[in-house]
Amino acid sequence: MEKSKINLSERIHFVGIGGIGMSGLAEVMKDMGFNVQGSDLINNKNIERCRKNGIKVFIKHNKKNIKNSSIVVRSSAIGNNNPEILSAKNKKLKILKRAEMLAHVVSLKKNIVITGSHGKTTTTSLISRILYEAKLDPTIINGGVINSIKSSARFGKGDWAVLEADESDGSFLNFPVNYSVVTNIDKEHIDFYKNFENLKKSFLIFLNKTPAIGKTFLCLDDKEIKNIIPKIKNKNFFTYGFAKEANFRILNSIYKKNHSKFDMIISIPGLKKTKLKNIQLNLMGSYNILNAASAVALCLHIGVNIKVIRNVLKKFSGIERRLTKVFKDKDREFFDDYAHHPTEIKSVLNSIRLINKDRKIISVFQPHRYSRLKLLKKEFASSFKESDLVILCPVYPAGEKVDKQYNRVDFSKLIAEKSNVQVVTVDNQKDLKSFFKKNLISDELVLCMGAGSISKWIREMEI
Repeated sequence: MEKSKINLSERIHFVGIGGIGMSGLAEVMKDMGFNVQGSDLINNKNIERCRKNGIKVFIKHNKKNIKNSSIVVRSSAIGNNNPEILSAKNKKLKILKRAEMLAHVVSLKKNIVITGSHGKTTTTSLISRILYEAKLDPTIINGGVINSIKSSARFGKGDWAVLEADESDGSFLNFPVNYSVVTNIDKEHIDFYKNFENLKKSFLIFLNKTPAIGKTFLCLDDKEIKNIIPKIKNKNFFTYGFAKEANFRILNSIYKKNHSKFDMIISIPGLKKTKLKNIQLNLMGSYNILNAASAVALCLHIGVNIKVIRNVLKKFSGIERRLTKVFKDKDREFFDDYAHHPTEIKSVLNSIRLINKDRKIISVFQPHRYSRLKLLKKEFASSFKESDLVILCPVYPAGEKVDKQYNRVDFSKLIAEKSNVQVVTVDNQKDLKSFFKKNLISDELVLCMGAGSISKWIREMEI
């Protein structure tokens, strides 16, 4: 990997700085001493956090914003016709993707890279917190706000960097890797990869990058990972999961309302088999136990004391928008979750149902992007089986053009058929609030899911 050649005196402009990943990187670079600024279309809490950190942010994109900048960092959401990108090209400025810049920034650190289709944000947060509590002072770049530090990123003076790697545009292959976790491989971002096979090939390239002095940790419960293992040339990996053959095997899992518990058997070739009993995790669901297992495995491997690991898992305060309780009204509870893929929806609903067997669960779902919905329509329709009622909101396009072939009535009928559940539709935030006022009775659990504006909708709501 090329070492960073960026001069601290250069002005670096972030196009699309309001995104969670872009704002986090900008903050870390500011803390490192770089001269950074940025722009975005609208103000948000990520931008406000940047401003508090002394970063200048322009609202609206304009070619004048990049005046005196020598490097431009672009978000994956920014199109080629953006006026700042066009101006940068005209001026022959260096234009980097976020992952490319991140690779430069952390090139001198010992890197722990977490990737996969689902669970990487929570896994990154768990590992980050463990290293922080172990006094290793890590640099952290995450895809979600970690509640304990109230940010998605921090600059640490220690040797370690913990990074969430986004596979959406293939740029995760730019990262320098010492240690890594691959949580799972699912049918996602096919608009970029064209087909699922290309996505799996990218993960294989990533896995073969693991150096001899590093290690990869793979979830053996994931079908696609299990299939790809024989193709990994360097064989420099350990496995974790509920599977019998896993090097770090999960046993005796218990699910409570506010936490989970599990045991772990560690079977490493050449070492005596070890059992860890009664590991408590301050998160719900089997998918979170898997995330925690990868954190335990990796952190033990790099030498973190098990007492530190246990303490962090027991007290972990979670991630913003990961089954976050927004408010409680009488006996009714309202939760907010980032789930925007069928696998994520099923996982979070299954977890809730395990500890709310007789309770009415209402799912409020805002589909994210027409392209994802078109590709996975049947999978989405089948993912609400643990709901008693689904409230379907309009699609959040995330910059895509409206797909005139999409019919919300037809999609709602498909959900009703495939998930065997009642479905109603709402047109906006006002309609949703009105539905709640007229139809909620008592003791319902309302789960709002999506990667768009649904979080803002529910957080602004008073029933």
